[in-house]
Amino acid sequence: MADDPGADGHGTAALVRDGVEFDERDRALLREIDRTGSVAAASSNLGRSRPRDLSRIETLEATFGELVERRRGGSGGGGSQLTDTAEQLLARYERLQVALTATAQVPETVLQGTVSELSGELAEVDTPVGAVRGLHDDVAVGDQLQVRIGADSVTLLDPGSDPEPDETSARNRLLGTVSEIDSGETVLTVHVAIGDTEFQALVTHNSAQRLGLAEGREVVLTWKATATRLVSENR
Repeated sequence: MADDPGADGHGTAALVRDGVEFDERDRALLREIDRTGSVAAASSNLGRSRPRDLSRIETLEATFGELVERRRGGSGGGGSQLTDTAEQLLARYERLQVALTATAQVPETVLQGTVSELSGELAEVDTPVGAVRGLHDDVAVGDQLQVRIGADSVTLLDPGSDPEPDETSARNRLLGTVSEIDSGETVLTVHVAIGDTEFQALVTHNSAQRLGLAEGREVVLTWKATATRLVSENR
């Protein structure tokens, strides 16, 4: 298991093993199962699909080990409870989250948009910078949304780079121009203009040197759909 520092050297709150990520959505699901004693109740309270949550648990367990112990009904009743493995995984994830929060108060880029297409848990949203994809729980085509992207989830790449396709990560990819760089003690906050919209990304000093970051430099911004927060304005 390893913490995932991201391609450009800054961190995102995810624990990774064999290509499978344990992230904030997974933490929330396990904590709600622990609180309610039921996968069905946890999914309902979180506004999620129970079959998808069960499938997600199976995926995580195939990599990290048994996380949820299911008890059949009977005189003592049925239900679910977390295993010691799950508690250890949650503790490690939450330590990582605390460390990242302490490193920086992460700024967000906020866009206004309209849902144009739905495909399973993915929503495509038309915004001033083009189509952006993110995970949704309950939105409909035509809904007006706020699209929020944290600076710690954005990776900067050289425009000439050609990363391998990764359908499961559903990455967003935009071309922009560096407009400003704020130097911090451990990381840089890089402002990238795309039309009239300004994105922010956190990068290490080493990554900034490697990319030759400077005002006027063209860069590609990329981030996963799982890192895109969609906030409905209609509901």
